Amino acid sequence: MILSKIIASKELELAALKEKTPIEALQTVIPTLPAPRPFGPALRLPGQVAIIAEAKKASPSKGIIRHQYEPEQLARSYEREGASAISVLTEEKFFLGHPSHLTLVKKVTSIPVLRKDFIIDPFQIYESRVLGADAILLIAAALKQDQLEEFQEIAAGLGLSCLVEVHTELELINVLSTGASIIGINNRNLKTFETDLSVTFKLRSLITNNQITVVSESGIKSYQDILKLREKGVHAALVGEALVRSPDPGAGLNQLKGGRVREGL
Repeated sequence: MILSKIIASKELELAALKEKTPIEALQTVIPTLPAPRPFGPALRLPGQVAIIAEAKKASPSKGIIRHQYEPEQLARSYEREGASAISVLTEEKFFLGHPSHLTLVKKVTSIPVLRKDFIIDPFQIYESRVLGADAILLIAAALKQDQLEEFQEIAAGLGLSCLVEVHTELELINVLSTGASIIGINNRNLKTFETDLSVTFKLRSLITNNQITVVSESGIKSYQDILKLREKGVHAALVGEALVRSPDPGAGLNQLKGGRVREGL
């Protein structure tokens, strides 16, 4: 299982990181930082599917996706073309990201920034706030029920939003019981890394609370996919590979939102 390998690696990485930087050092810095940008409201656009555009260099299943990877340049083009938020991969070993990428992106944009990583320890939540994250990803498949509740509580205390990710009906039931307000439905099976957009359609129908913001993640490749999501009442879509693979990711985002192919592109 790819997920278990990533978690095992993350545990080793965290042990070294926590020894180097005590959590108290992070807690001391946080009161001096600007307030996080509102993430949830940015994903609610009347009649539209908001796009969370992702900056990532590689993935365990596809290897390097973008050889000339410049997170700042990507972020600027995403914001220019109407992204509602930006997701930044900060996991180093399997996705070739880095925590500093998030800080760089935050400095050159004015829209909310989501930290996409495998968060398994409260330390990472405080670290995310110091790095400049406005929201963090919590993966139900990687966390126990009490951790999901505890981590959301810690994040809320720091002003951070949580995108709580599910892939199965059981995970969704558990996450709904935690009071999560933003739920991501991952179309990618984290055991096999295969994607299937129907996962969103199936699980979306089980979310009856209209106050919950629903995000579809992975395997979204075209404007037609966006239209299908809108038809099913999905509020936002997190799109990475389809954009990052594009020769011009900004133009790719424009097309994903229904724009025409521009002359010269």
